[in-house]
Amino acid sequence: MKLVVFDIDGTLVDSQHEIVQSMNSGLADAGLPEMAPAEILSIVGLSLPVAVARLLPGAGADLVERVVGGYRAAFVASRAAGAVPPLYPGVLECLDALAGREGVVLGIATGKPARGLAAILAAHGLTQRFVTRQSADGHPSKPHPAMLESALAETGIAALRAAMVGDTIFDMEMARTAGLAGFGVGWGYHPGAELLATGARLVAPDYPALTGALLEWADE
Repeated sequence: MKLVVFDIDGTLVDSQHEIVQSMNSGLADAGLPEMAPAEILSIVGLSLPVAVARLLPGAGADLVERVVGGYRAAFVASRAAGAVPPLYPGVLECLDALAGREGVVLGIATGKPARGLAAILAAHGLTQRFVTRQSADGHPSKPHPAMLESALAETGIAALRAAMVGDTIFDMEMARTAGLAGFGVGWGYHPGAELLATGARLVAPDYPALTGALLEWADE
């Protein structure tokens, strides 16, 4: 058996507009100025309280919590209004190809809370695609390897037979620490050069290239 674990935001789903809007709403609620999209997207992948603390170095716990609360309120309002971030082109074809390869199983490791993860998977009909689903609930934030260690334990698959697919240095650092192969994607929120510098085996320019690389890896 081999296991391929996917990140969500910036890897499977293009959620940048929702993330930027929600973060700036949280900052505004706390009386703080908006931040540029690039600055906000640099922390995607971290669990929300950790991400806000990194954006606001030196901020007290109360201020961080106010921003976190505003972010969550804006996010919930967006979903209540029916907003669903789209899948990147080629996601379904990639998942189909991997699921069709004998001995390959799929997983998720995301900084989203479990409720948010369940909602986005259900919205795209992907819930049953993944045999292990790891979220921020009950785990330290990426790049701590706990989520991947839990995925390996749940599936009974050794780290050397598993891979992590993600768009951030946090994904690649997590994969490296846990002993997984790291596959970076070039359409997400961190530059490809940074992914390679933090241990990515490669950085795929699009989903067809990623699919080919993962199938080749699965046959090794």
